[in-house]
Amino acid sequence: MPSSSPVPSLSRRGLLAAGGAAGLGALLAACGSEGSGSGSGGDAKGEGWAFTDGRKKKVTLDAVPERIVAYTATAAALWDFGVRDKVVGVFGPTKKKNGEPDVLAGDLDISKVKIIGNAFGEFDLEKYAKLRPQLLISNMYLKDALFYVPEESKDKIYKLAPQVAMKAAGIPMNEVIQQYAKLAESLGADVKAKSVTDAKARFEKAAERLRKAAKSGIRVLAASGAPDLFYVSDPDANSDLQYFKQLGVDLVKPKKLSKQGFFEELSWENADKYKADLIILDNRTQSLQPKALKSKPSWNDLPAVKAGQVASWAAEPRFSYAGAAPLLEDLADAIDKAKKLG
Repeated sequence: MPSSSPVPSLSRRGLLAAGGAAGLGALLAACGSEGSGSGSGGDAKGEGWAFTDGRKKKVTLDAVPERIVAYTATAAALWDFGVRDKVVGVFGPTKKKNGEPDVLAGDLDISKVKIIGNAFGEFDLEKYAKLRPQLLISNMYLKDALFYVPEESKDKIYKLAPQVAMKAAGIPMNEVIQQYAKLAESLGADVKAKSVTDAKARFEKAAERLRKAAKSGIRVLAASGAPDLFYVSDPDANSDLQYFKQLGVDLVKPKKLSKQGFFEELSWENADKYKADLIILDNRTQSLQPKALKSKPSWNDLPAVKAGQVASWAAEPRFSYAGAAPLLEDLADAIDKAKKLG
């Protein structure tokens, strides 16, 4: 969408009233046909832009998009690959209450993007429309569902710009990163830049280091803590855990997964169901951290906790070489320091 395209100033009530049809219609009219990918300012060859996403859907535009809105972790990965000024807005955990970037933001400069939602269920449709988006990008953990795009308003959101869904589950993390590299390159990033190749070399070195560390046979449990439940994650669903498993890490596999998969929900009374030498704990803002978990007697009684063998886990990895390399290094460190607990 050309940067000069006018967007009418609509109140939230005007935009969302009567199912949002009238407001969205006005916005779409103002944007012309750019929601379907047409417009000026594309590549010099005039060949347009195309990318086949995680749904096996080929998304096409008349030109390389210049105004992208993305899930925060998606934007952070693209930032690492060199896609920066084109990302004009983000949604998902971005800024903490103290103003600092959320862990999911990685190295993304959050002062340069418009935050249209900062928590699950938040997606300001009016702010999104005013950004004049040409492309919406998010991770896909469940079939055909763009992560953090609210189900109840997705139809209105999808009318404003084409979408790219990046498959982020059921395949190992290195394959997800490779797809991100392809996406970034299609958007104009130089994926052969020294910063990218150096990060890739670090990632590959870290993978080999983790492979060696894993030979110790330390048993690892990936978990998330909530006030009422202890979640044990499935290494066959989570892309990072799947990759760790490929490298030889002995990961606990829960036996009774929730309806959507990904983890088993345990009451705190049953938190000791699975034996582990090392616990890696979800570091996301919405997950309880070790300090908060001290109030749970059953947490304190876990052998790995008693032994001080608990490490941080980026349950939503940043799908770039720069983002993932430290995850491999940190896990290798934690395994090297851990001892068998019987």
